[in-house]
Amino acid sequence: MEERLLILGLLRSHAMHGYQLHEALADRAVTAVHLSKANAYKLLRKLADEGLVTASEEREGARPPRRVYRLTPAGEATFQTVLRTLLAEYAEPEFPAIVPLNFLAELPPAEGLALLRQRRAQLVTRLTSIAHMSEETRLAHLSLDYFHRIYQAELAWLDQVIARLDTTTSEESPR
Repeated sequence: MEERLLILGLLRSHAMHGYQLHEALADRAVTAVHLSKANAYKLLRKLADEGLVTASEEREGARPPRRVYRLTPAGEATFQTVLRTLLAEYAEPEFPAIVPLNFLAELPPAEGLALLRQRRAQLVTRLTSIAHMSEETRLAHLSLDYFHRIYQAELAWLDQVIARLDTTTSEESPR
C-alpha cells in the first residue's frame, strides 16, 4: 500500500512523465521504498485501470512524445484515505541488512572486524549525505529526518560493536 501512496503522492504534487517519476523514486532517503522502474510502470497501469491516474501523450519540441501521468479526483480521494490509514498504523520495519550480524561469530574475528569497518564507512557516507541537508529540508521531508536519526543511532551502535570486537581481537592476537 505504501507504493500506491508514494506514486499518488508524487503525482499529487504535479503531473510527471515516466522518467521524472523514476528519478523521484530513485531517492530512497525520501521515498523509503524500493520500487523498480518495471514495477512502477506496472503500478501506474493498475492505477490508471482503477481510474486513479490518467495518462496522456505529450510532445515537447522535437522530442518524441511522452506519457504524462496525472492524479484524478478519485486518485486524490484514495491518496487521502491511504495516507490516513498508513499514518495511523504501526508497521514492524524489516531490516534485511542485519541478518548477517547474527552470524558474525562464524568468521575469523579480524575478518569480521574488517567487514564491519567497511559497513561503517558506507553508513558514514549515507549519513553524511543527509546531514549536509539543511534541518529545514529534513523537517520538510520527515523521512529524511527519520533516516538521519536512524543512521546516527546505527553508527553509534556499530562503533560500540567494533570497539568491543577490536578489544577482543587485540586480546586474542599473539604478542
